[in-house]
Amino acid sequence: MTIVYERRGSGSPLVLLHGIGHRWQAWEPVLDRLAEAHDVIAVDLPGFGSSPRLATYGMPQIVTALTDFFAELGVTRPHVAGNSLGGALALELAAGDHVASATALAPAGFWTTPEKGYALSVLLTHRALGFLPRPLVTPFLKTPKLRRISCGMLYGRPEQLDPDVPYDDLRGLRGGRGFNPVAWASRGYRYTGQPTAPVTVAWGTKDRILLPRQAERAEALLPRARHVRLPGCGHLPMHDDPALVTQVILETTAA
Repeated sequence: MTIVYERRGSGSPLVLLHGIGHRWQAWEPVLDRLAEAHDVIAVDLPGFGSSPRLATYGMPQIVTALTDFFAELGVTRPHVAGNSLGGALALELAAGDHVASATALAPAGFWTTPEKGYALSVLLTHRALGFLPRPLVTPFLKTPKLRRISCGMLYGRPEQLDPDVPYDDLRGLRGGRGFNPVAWASRGYRYTGQPTAPVTVAWGTKDRILLPRQAERAEALLPRARHVRLPGCGHLPMHDDPALVTQVILETTAA
C-alpha cells in the first residue's frame, strides 16, 4: 500500500510513528533537529493523515505494512521512534528484529482494561470537538490560560503552543479514517514482546491519556530497556519539550 511520508536530512534512517488520530506533523517540533543527525522519515500511518486505510486492522497488519514500506524505500533496519500507538508499533518492530533501535514515547499496551477505556474515551471526546465549526473552537484556544483549560488533557504545557497547533490536531483526529478500526482492534491488545535492539521507553510526568503509572509496568516488563521520565510533559511530549525529546531519541540511536 502507499504510505505518505515527509523526509528530511541525511545519515542513518530514522522513522517516526505518530499516535492514533494524528499524522506526521506531530513530529514537526523535533523534525529538523533530528534531521541534523539522521535521514528522518515521518510517516502518516495507514488510515491517518493522507495515507489510505488498511483492509484489516490489528498490530500485526500495521507492522507488516511498515516493514513492507521499509523495503519499498530500500531502508534496512532503520531506527524508529513512536508516540502512543506509534510507541507500541516501535516496540513491536523492535521485538520482531526489524529495527536498529526503538524509542517509545508513552507507548500503548501497558494499560489495564479500565485505563484503556478511559484513554479512548478522552480521545473520542476530543475527536468529537474536531467536528465543531472553527468559530466555536478557536475562542477556547486564544490565550495561554484558555489553552491550559481546554488542551491540558493532551499537552503538558499547552500555554506555549501556537493556537493553530491544537486546532489542527483536533482536525487530524476528526479526519483519521483509521481511528475507529484501530480503537476496535486495540480492545484486547497488550504488549508482550521482548526487543533485541536498544530500546528507550520515555513517559511524560503529566501524561493524562496514558497515565504515568503505566511507565512502571513497562519498566517491569522491559527490564533491559532504558526508562526515562519527561518532566512536565504530557501525552505529546514533542510539543512540550522538543529539545529533551530530541536528546532522548538521539541517545537511543547512538546506542
